[in-house]
Amino acid sequence: MAAIAREKQLKGWLRRKKIALVESVNPGWRDLSLDWADVLPPPDPSLRSG
Repeated sequence: MAAIAREKQLKGWLRRKKIALVESVNPGWRDLSLDWADVLPPPDPSLRSG
């Protein structure tokens, strides 16, 4: 529930305030999804369709 409350809070912010938040934790705007492959377990082949 905390995440939903935070999303609603951010939704009311001006764009410049949202950008400042992003830049405070990710000043280079690095694509954080590049790290997902290191964290996620490999896919289960038994779950493939087809």
